[in-house]
Amino acid sequence: MVARLAGGVALLGGLVLLAAALLTVISVLLRWLTGQPIRGDFELVSIGGGLAVLCALAHGSATRANILVDTFTQWLPRRATGALDAFWTLAWAVVLLVIAERMAQGAYETWANNMRTIGLLALPFWWAVGVGALCFALAGLVALVWLPRLLRGER
Repeated sequence: MVARLAGGVALLGGLVLLAAALLTVISVLLRWLTGQPIRGDFELVSIGGGLAVLCALAHGSATRANILVDTFTQWLPRRATGALDAFWTLAWAVVLLVIAERMAQGAYETWANNMRTIGLLALPFWWAVGVGALCFALAGLVALVWLPRLLRGER
């Protein structure tokens, strides 16, 4: 269930990235044809690109696509490597959840202070920070779901 949610969020992030790429192409074409790009294109692409990357975090954890270095543990029994993987997965989950909490606090403070982007559109961006916090929290949850499997020596 959590893995499916992670996949759906990653797909949504891919669509956001596709939209940002399309916005860039259209803006460049408009600049070339009319001399005027889409107003605020840089702000929109920056936010969209950042969100797209954050949306992929949980899927990376769900598919175990993160970088794994097992050069020195290949000779260990499967359960021992599972225990080591579980330890580092727990460390990864803790880091993700701490970042999620800090980003949630940042989203609240950004909203409370009415902070906006510096560009032409001056968009409020508390919601993007909040979405980022949710993405980190989901990735942390996915990592925690892997722990029992890793402790059993499953991959």
